[in-house]
Amino acid sequence: MRTKKGIVTSTKMQGTVTVTVHSFNFHPVYRKRYRQSHKFLADTAGQKINEGDVVVIAECRPLSKRKRFKVQEVLERAAQVSEIQEEADFAPRRKLGASPAEADVDAKKKKAAPSPVAQ
Repeated sequence: MRTKKGIVTSTKMQGTVTVTVHSFNFHPVYRKRYRQSHKFLADTAGQKINEGDVVVIAECRPLSKRKRFKVQEVLERAAQVSEIQEEADFAPRRKLGASPAEADVDAKKKKAAPSPVAQ
Protein backbone atom coordinates (compact mmCIF):
# COMPACT_ATOMS: atom_id res chain seq x y z
CA MET A 1 0.00 0.00 0.00
CA ARG A 2 1.49 3.33 -1.07
CA THR A 3 1.40 6.30 1.27
CA LYS A 4 2.16 9.90 0.43
CA LYS A 5 2.64 13.02 2.54
CA GLY A 6 1.14 16.27 1.26
CA ILE A 7 -0.65 19.53 1.99
CA VAL A 8 -4.43 19.93 1.74
CA THR A 9 -5.09 22.60 -0.90
CA SER A 10 -8.87 22.41 -1.30
CA THR A 11 -11.78 21.33 0.90
CA LYS A 12 -14.63 22.51 -1.34
CA MET A 13 -16.10 19.04 -1.94
CA GLN A 14 -18.15 17.02 0.51
CA GLY A 15 -16.15 14.17 2.02
CA THR A 16 -13.22 14.79 -0.33
CA VAL A 17 -10.08 16.93 -0.15
CA THR A 18 -7.42 17.78 -2.70
CA VAL A 19 -3.93 16.96 -1.48
CA THR A 20 -0.86 18.36 -3.25
CA VAL A 21 2.23 16.16 -3.01
CA HIS A 22 5.59 17.68 -3.94
CA SER A 23 8.58 15.65 -5.13
CA PHE A 24 12.06 16.49 -6.38
CA ASN A 25 13.45 15.09 -9.63
CA PHE A 26 16.77 15.44 -11.43
CA HIS A 27 16.92 16.66 -15.00
CA PRO A 28 18.56 13.94 -17.14
CA VAL A 29 20.83 16.32 -19.08
CA TYR A 30 21.47 19.26 -16.76
CA ARG A 31 21.54 17.26 -13.52
CA LYS A 32 19.64 20.01 -11.77
CA ARG A 33 17.08 19.20 -9.12
CA TYR A 34 13.59 20.62 -9.70
CA ARG A 35 10.31 20.34 -7.82
CA GLN A 36 7.20 18.73 -9.27
CA SER A 37 3.76 18.66 -7.72
CA HIS A 38 0.86 16.29 -8.22
CA LYS A 39 -2.70 16.63 -6.93
CA PHE A 40 -4.59 13.67 -5.52
CA LEU A 41 -8.23 13.48 -4.44
CA ALA A 42 -8.59 11.79 -1.06
CA ASP A 43 -11.55 10.66 1.02
CA THR A 44 -11.79 12.28 4.45
CA ALA A 45 -13.69 9.44 6.14
CA GLY A 46 -15.56 11.91 8.36
CA GLN A 47 -12.45 13.65 9.72
CA LYS A 48 -12.41 17.42 10.17
CA ILE A 49 -9.71 18.61 7.76
CA ASN A 50 -8.94 22.21 6.76
CA GLU A 51 -6.86 23.79 4.04
CA GLY A 52 -3.17 23.93 4.90
CA ASP A 53 -3.13 20.76 7.02
CA VAL A 54 -0.25 18.35 6.41
CA VAL A 55 -1.69 14.84 5.95
CA VAL A 56 -0.66 11.31 5.07
CA ILE A 57 -2.80 9.68 2.38
CA ALA A 58 -2.89 5.96 1.68
CA GLU A 59 -3.84 4.16 -1.51
CA CYS A 60 -7.15 2.27 -1.50
CA ARG A 61 -9.65 0.79 -3.93
CA PRO A 62 -11.19 3.21 -6.45
CA LEU A 63 -13.86 5.26 -4.66
CA SER A 64 -14.85 7.33 -7.73
CA LYS A 65 -13.47 8.26 -11.13
CA ARG A 66 -10.48 10.19 -9.72
CA LYS A 67 -10.53 9.35 -6.01
CA ARG A 68 -8.07 6.56 -5.14
CA PHE A 69 -6.70 7.63 -1.74
CA LYS A 70 -7.95 7.98 1.85
CA VAL A 71 -6.63 10.37 4.49
CA GLN A 72 -4.81 8.15 6.95
CA GLU A 73 -3.72 10.74 9.53
CA VAL A 74 -3.26 14.47 10.05
CA LEU A 75 0.36 15.24 10.89
CA GLU A 76 0.09 19.00 11.40
CA ARG A 77 -2.91 21.29 11.68
CA ALA A 78 -2.90 24.67 9.95
CA ALA A 79 -3.36 27.80 12.04
CA GLN A 80 -7.01 28.88 12.06
CA VAL A 81 -8.36 32.39 12.38
CA SER A 82 -9.73 32.92 15.87
CA GLU A 83 -13.16 34.36 16.42
CA ILE A 84 -13.49 37.95 15.30
CA GLN A 85 -13.66 40.41 18.15
CA GLU A 86 -15.90 43.44 18.11
CA GLU A 87 -14.37 46.72 16.98
CA ALA A 88 -14.82 48.17 20.46
CA ASP A 89 -12.23 45.73 21.79
CA PHE A 90 -9.54 47.08 19.51
CA ALA A 91 -7.42 50.08 20.51
CA PRO A 92 -7.71 53.09 18.19
CA ARG A 93 -4.91 53.45 15.66
CA ARG A 94 -2.48 56.31 15.94
CA LYS A 95 -1.44 58.48 13.03
CA LEU A 96 2.14 58.14 11.93
CA GLY A 97 4.28 60.74 13.68
CA ALA A 98 1.48 61.78 16.05
CA SER A 99 2.09 61.99 19.76
CA PRO A 100 -0.04 59.86 22.10
CA ALA A 101 -1.91 62.99 23.26
CA GLU A 102 -2.93 63.86 19.67
CA ALA A 103 -4.09 60.28 19.10
CA ASP A 104 -6.34 60.50 22.21
CA VAL A 105 -7.88 63.76 20.96
CA ASP A 106 -8.58 62.20 17.53
CA ALA A 107 -10.17 59.15 19.16
CA LYS A 108 -12.47 61.38 21.29
CA LYS A 109 -13.55 63.34 18.19
CA LYS A 110 -14.52 60.14 16.41
CA LYS A 111 -16.60 58.96 19.37
CA ALA A 112 -18.33 62.33 19.73
CA ALA A 113 -19.25 62.64 16.05
CA PRO A 114 -22.89 61.68 15.44
CA SER A 115 -23.44 58.70 13.19
CA PRO A 116 -25.39 59.32 9.96
CA VAL A 117 -28.98 58.10 10.20
CA ALA A 118 -30.77 56.78 7.12
CA GLN A 119 -33.94 58.74 6.43
